[in-house]
Amino acid sequence: MKDFYKIVKFIFPYKGYAGLNIMFNILSTIFSLFSFALAIPFLGILFKSQPLVTDKTPLVITNMESLEHNFNYWISSIIIDRGELDALIAIGIIVVIATFFKTLTMYLANHFMVPIRNGVVKDIRNLLFDKVVILPISYFSEDKKGNIIARMTNDVQEIEWGIMSSLEMLFRDPIKIALYLGTMIVLSWQMTIFVFILLPIVGLIIGWVGRSLRKTSMAGQTQMGNLMAQIDEMLSGLRIVKAFNAESHISDRFRETNNNYTGLMNKINRKRFLASPLSEFLATAAIVVIMWYGGTMVLGGDTSLSSQALIGYLIIFSQIIAPAKTLSSSWYNIKKAMASVDRVNDILNAKNNITEKQGADEICCFNNNIHYKNIDFAYSDIPVLKKIDLLIEKGQTIALVGQSGSGKSTMVDLLPRFYDVAQGEILLDGKNIKDYNLKSLRNLLGYVNQNPILFNDTIYNNIAFGMKNVSKEQVIEAAKVANAHDFIMETENGYDTNIGDSGSKLSGGQRQRLSIARAVLKNPPVLILDEATSALDTESEKLVQEALENLMKNRTSIVIAHRLSTIKKADMICVMHEGQIVETGKHDELIMNKGIYYKLHNLQNG
Repeated sequence: MKDFYKIVKFIFPYKGYAGLNIMFNILSTIFSLFSFALAIPFLGILFKSQPLVTDKTPLVITNMESLEHNFNYWISSIIIDRGELDALIAIGIIVVIATFFKTLTMYLANHFMVPIRNGVVKDIRNLLFDKVVILPISYFSEDKKGNIIARMTNDVQEIEWGIMSSLEMLFRDPIKIALYLGTMIVLSWQMTIFVFILLPIVGLIIGWVGRSLRKTSMAGQTQMGNLMAQIDEMLSGLRIVKAFNAESHISDRFRETNNNYTGLMNKINRKRFLASPLSEFLATAAIVVIMWYGGTMVLGGDTSLSSQALIGYLIIFSQIIAPAKTLSSSWYNIKKAMASVDRVNDILNAKNNITEKQGADEICCFNNNIHYKNIDFAYSDIPVLKKIDLLIEKGQTIALVGQSGSGKSTMVDLLPRFYDVAQGEILLDGKNIKDYNLKSLRNLLGYVNQNPILFNDTIYNNIAFGMKNVSKEQVIEAAKVANAHDFIMETENGYDTNIGDSGSKLSGGQRQRLSIARAVLKNPPVLILDEATSALDTESEKLVQEALENLMKNRTSIVIAHRLSTIKKADMICVMHEGQIVETGKHDELIMNKGIYYKLHNLQNG
C-alpha cells in the first residue's frame, strides 16, 4: 500500500481524467461481457441441450432471470419463425453492435489516459528541478553530480516507461477481471471458488519474481548513476586526461563500471521477459485444471452446471487470461520502475536544512555593519572555522588571505546562508541573518567567483540574469563599468551573441568581466569577490582589476585573494590559518609585524 501511494500521489491531480478513464473502461468491459454472454443461451438452443422458450414474461431489467428468459424467448421465436441460420445472423449483428461500443469506449478510456500519463511525468520533472534548485549546497557535496543527473533523466524515463505505460492496464485490467469473475460466480459459484484457490498461487509466484526484480533494478539504477558521474568527470577533466596520457586508464575504469551495469541489466531484462511466458504457462495450466473440474461436474450429472454454461464459463475465463497476463507484465514493469521512484523520492524528500523562520523580516538595505560573532563551523564533523570574530563596517573593504583550506571560502559562504553556522551567529545591522527573509538577504549580496558561472544564452541575458524589467541601456552601462562593452561590440551579434556552454566562446578574462557586469547591474550594497583574478593572465587581470575597483566603489566588499598585490588598498586584511583569524591589519602594518602575512608576501615576491 505504501508503494502504491508513491504512485497515486502523482496521479491525484489528474483524478478527473482518471475517473473518466475508469468509467469508460467499465463500459468497455460490460459491452465485451455482453457479447460473450450471448453465446451461452444460443449454444443451448442451437445444440438442442436447452428447450425452446415459447412463453413470454414481463421484462425486468434489474432481474437476471427475467433478462435471460426474455432473451431465450426472442431467440426461440426467430428459430421457430425463420430458422436457426437467421437466429445466428441476429446474434452476430448484436455482437457487432456490442463490439463497436466496446471499441469506442476503449478508445475514449485511452483518450483520457494520455493527459494523465504525460502530465505525471511532466510534474515529476518539474518537482525534481524545483527541489534541486532549492536544496542547500551541502547536499551536492555529499552526492555525485552525475548520480543526480541520472535520477533526473534516466530514472524519470524509467518511471515513464515502467509505470506510466502500465497505468492504462492498471486502470483497465482489474476492472475487467472483477467483472468477469462476477459473471463467473453467477454461472457457477462452485467452479469460481476453485478459481479463487488457484489465483493466489499464481499471484505468489509472480510476486516472488517481482520482488527480486525490484532489488536488482535498484542496483542497476545506482550503477547508471556511477556511469553518468564518470562521463561527467571525463568531460570536465578531458584536458587533464589527455595531458597525462590517461585515456586508457579512464577508459578501463569506465568499461569496468559499464560491464557491471550490463550484467545487472541482463538480470533485470531476463526476469522481466520471464513475466509473459510464466503468466501464459500458469494461465494454460489453470484452464486445463478448470476444464477437468467443470467436466467432472457436467459428466457427473451436476444440474447446477450445463454443458453450454461450461463452454460459456471457459470462454469468459479465457478473457481473464489476457488482462491477467498484461497485469502481471505491468506488475513486473512497476516493480522494476519502483526502484526509480525510490531514487526520485530520495531527492524529493531530501531535507533542506537552510530553513526560513515563519514571519521572517524583510531587509531592504544595509546600514551599519556585519558581525561574525564567535563562529564555529564544520563539514561532516570536520572543523573548518573556529571562534571567528570579525566586525565589518559599512563601506569597508575586507580581504581574506591564507593558505588553501584555511576556511576563507567557507567564511563568505556563511553570509548568504549557503551553509548555516554550527555555533555563534552572523549579525547584519545587529540582527541575526537567520531572522531575515532569505530572498531579501541574498538581494543585498553580489557574488563574483574565481571561475565565472555563465549560462548557454546571450550576453544580454547573462548580464541581466535573475533580474526583471531591465532595459538594454542599463545592461550596456553595467558592461561599460565592467570594461566589457568594447569586446561585446566586437562579437558577431553584440549583446545578442550566444556565448556557448559555460561561456566557452569567450576567454577567461571576458567571462570574468561579464560576471562583474552582472554584479554591477544588480547593484548590491555588499560584494563578495572569491579570488576573482587568480586564474587570469596579466593583461586580463589588469582589465578585470580595474573593473573590480569600479564595482567596489561605495560598497562593502569582502575579498578572497591569493595575489596579495590586489588587496594592498584594503581597509583591513584578515590572515586565516587552520580555520582561525591569526592576524588583522592593513598591508603595511602586517609587513612590519613579520608574521604569516609577511612570509606569504615574501614568497609571492621572490
